[in-house]
Amino acid sequence: MTQTEIVQELARIAHEVAEVDIEAATSDKSLITDLLVDSLSVVEIYLTAEDTFGVRIPEEDLVDFRTLGDAAEYIRRALAG
Repeated sequence: MTQTEIVQELARIAHEVAEVDIEAATSDKSLITDLLVDSLSVVEIYLTAEDTFGVRIPEEDLVDFRTLGDAAEYIRRALAG
């Protein structure tokens, strides 16, 4: 799975969880500062991403995700494992 495909899936998840505009959810956007998702929804998005992609994202790694691209890269590396 490519990073672009992962970002697209994260955008879909963000849309389902927090009604984020899918077109606005690009790899350079932050869920909190750019897309205005509250912190509880951010956690729900990443929990759903764990289930969707079959990866574990430790809480201490979440703080390093500044953009959807950061999260997608983390997931891509985890999938390549």
